[in-house]
Amino acid sequence: MRAVVEALTAPVNLEFDLNSGRRGDRDALVEELLRELTGAEAATVVNNNAAAVLLMLHALANRREVVVSRGELVEIGGSFRIPDIMRQAGAKLVEVGTTNRTHLSDYADAIGPRTALLLKVHTSNYAISGFTKSVTVAELAELGGARNLPVAVDLGSGALVDLTRWQLPAEPTVRETIAAGADLVAFSGDKLLGGPQAGMLVGRAALIGKLKKNPLKRALRVGKLTFAALEPVLVLYRAPNSWASD
Repeated sequence: MRAVVEALTAPVNLEFDLNSGRRGDRDALVEELLRELTGAEAATVVNNNAAAVLLMLHALANRREVVVSRGELVEIGGSFRIPDIMRQAGAKLVEVGTTNRTHLSDYADAIGPRTALLLKVHTSNYAISGFTKSVTVAELAELGGARNLPVAVDLGSGALVDLTRWQLPAEPTVRETIAAGADLVAFSGDKLLGGPQAGMLVGRAALIGKLKKNPLKRALRVGKLTFAALEPVLVLYRAPNSWASD
């Protein structure tokens, strides 16, 4: 709150590089922190996770195909649905597998000359139990590497630490998703991360560079108040034991 008040009442270096005295990149205000906390090469910030997914699909798969498991075609609050956001981004959805079982061979068989992206979506608000099968990020990353296709993960919830340390249900963290081989990971700044509403994209520098050059990035970018609120929250994650035990 103090950081937001300061940003409201004093000049800030939004898109201004203090070292060079020239125009800079507003993502630089938090990019180093996001890289440190996630292990990713680069990062960018937009106004929520839905915007992050929209930007990713539009920049990398407009007029091309994106392969997704049927069991991961989620709907979250406010009737946000993965198929709908794909249509808005100009990407063609290619569904593979069944509701309860999807195999790596399903993804492999769906890849064609128009395929632009392999997408995995974290089903954070529901679970399918019983006779089930899903493909891990590591397995999908191996396939993507062999076929020269990027693998993106919509993680949604934005967990940066292992919640089981505090007897909470396990959630995949951004760092372990990057470590498993994901080329891009999208996640929320609020929800489990506990910061302001925002959407983060972290991953390979070349792909993040493409997202930043897309015209939608400017339309979806966040302002100084979001950055002011986000930065101190990310700083807390450098030493989670200092606050999580209180």
